[in-house]
Amino acid sequence: MVEIVGNIDVAQVVLYAFWIFFAGLIWYLQAESRREGYPLENDVTGEYTKDAWLQLPSPKTFKLPHGMGERTYPNPENRDTRPIKAVRSSPTSGSPLVPTGNPMVDGVGPAAWAERPDHPDLTPHGTPKIQPLSVATAFEIAKQDTDPRGLPVIGADGQLAGEISDVWVDQTENYIRFLQIKFGRKSRLIPLHFAVQREKGGILGGGPREYYVHNLTAEQFNDIPKTKLADQITMLEEEKIMGYFGGGGLYALPGRAEPIL
Repeated sequence: MVEIVGNIDVAQVVLYAFWIFFAGLIWYLQAESRREGYPLENDVTGEYTKDAWLQLPSPKTFKLPHGMGERTYPNPENRDTRPIKAVRSSPTSGSPLVPTGNPMVDGVGPAAWAERPDHPDLTPHGTPKIQPLSVATAFEIAKQDTDPRGLPVIGADGQLAGEISDVWVDQTENYIRFLQIKFGRKSRLIPLHFAVQREKGGILGGGPREYYVHNLTAEQFNDIPKTKLADQITMLEEEKIMGYFGGGGLYALPGRAEPIL
């Protein structure tokens, strides 16, 4: 063991250096975890905290691909200004919100959605990542799987909502993201994970197939947020559709928001 001076040796210096490095790493990671979503917002007054300087990293600017501009975070000016269409059940901090309208459309509680950019998510080549099979002709349903197109869709109330007219795929992940349902002259998108393929009527036995959506009644399919274009979906539209279906788990039927006991 090499002694430097007195009771200090190389092993101690290395140990202390590691402690200093590790403490700095924890500080850095803790600060980076607060890059987005900070400074915190007071849930009663809506104001941002003024004493968060010690917790926040210095602003960093990210250059987005495909000429989509820049984003700088943290950014106290980049705040959510949307009105909350709900009231607090009590004035205390952390009190639950009581919706004042249709919470699934208004984005309350589990139906909440983030204001993502209103343009499609892109592949590394700059083309829309998520598109229907009618456009993304390089993809097809595996022959050993059931083709969803043409199958009926049943809502939580047991009523027929429509039928699957197309399948939207993520061309980067090679993965089905949405099922397109058609009813009358309308078409809407169902996130794949909210639709369960089963035998008609929920009976086992290898008979005809259907899709069951637990989160919406047949009538509520009319209010699913729609896309501006028939063959593309923006990140904001994705967020709103996901929020609508997520909210249905609590708000689709009156009894779901009530205590079990």
